Amino acid sequence: MRALRYETFGGAVTIVDAPDPTPGPGAAIVEVARTGLCRSDWHGWRGHDSDTALPCIPGHEFTGTVIEAPEAPEWLGKRVAVPFVMACGTCPECTRGHGQVCRAQRQPGFTDQGSFAAYVPVVAARVNLVALPDAIGDDAAAALGCRYATAWRALTAVAQLQEGERLAVFGAGGVGLAAIQIAVHLGAEVLALDISSASLGHAMSLGASAERIDATDSPQHIADHVRTLWPDGSSVSMDALGSPVLASAGVLGLARGGRHVQVGLLAEPLSVLPLGRVIAHELRILGSHGMAASDYPALLDAVESGLDPAALVTATLPLADAGPALMTMDAPDAPRGVRLIDPRR
Repeated sequence: MRALRYETFGGAVTIVDAPDPTPGPGAAIVEVARTGLCRSDWHGWRGHDSDTALPCIPGHEFTGTVIEAPEAPEWLGKRVAVPFVMACGTCPECTRGHGQVCRAQRQPGFTDQGSFAAYVPVVAARVNLVALPDAIGDDAAAALGCRYATAWRALTAVAQLQEGERLAVFGAGGVGLAAIQIAVHLGAEVLALDISSASLGHAMSLGASAERIDATDSPQHIADHVRTLWPDGSSVSMDALGSPVLASAGVLGLARGGRHVQVGLLAEPLSVLPLGRVIAHELRILGSHGMAASDYPALLDAVESGLDPAALVTATLPLADAGPALMTMDAPDAPRGVRLIDPRR
């Protein structure tokens, strides 16, 4: 099969002829229709994730059709999405319904072969396959394995965002735009903060207010942008990029009793956090890591009833363009929004 692969961290990302995967015990093989180009793929390529195995075929956010499932034949021919955390289904976390923090988790594109390829294996198929309604097309479905599902669970289950509350989203990339669309759908008031005018324009088209920030701004200066709109601060903040500065700004911009949810992965340690403010204002700092397959029904219902992940898609690339796009994701002028890859092209 054609696949994209890198041999060293930060090295060349090239198209190769790779062996077709075969299903191990309990696994299935999915023919990939679309796969997302996510910042987490860039982190893996840079070597920021210690679980990334070399050589690596990246890609963890995908949709496609099940073509092999020896131990789960009922899934053959079904269109599916797959959580980027592939749970084992048997550990204590999984049995409590928290497969997104499974202690034996596998991740396509990191621990296992990823989806920048014609086919991708899915371990523990009965635990990790999510059947898709016909009404949800491939462009919408591709985001459901990572960015959109991550934003959904971060807001609904972790931060428990309520109608009428105020959400500040730091970073209007893929997961940030997903959070904005979801929060508006939930009836929240939303402020997007980003260095990119184009990204802020996309955020405003989804119903958010927008504030442009500078990459050299201090956390307090960025938090002041939040209080320009909401003098008392935001009810909830989200660092959707993964930045110590933005994480601190999110906390500093919170109203008393507010919640900060950290979704963006940090390439460098978060060494300074305003814990004095956390104590004095009784703030909550929360982490959110994907979503278990068992939690998808509510999200799929919301997509069928009006949420539109496909509206976040800004481009669909052939596999030949995926390598350069991956390697330049951190460039200041890199395209934002959700970019997809069609590995059949």
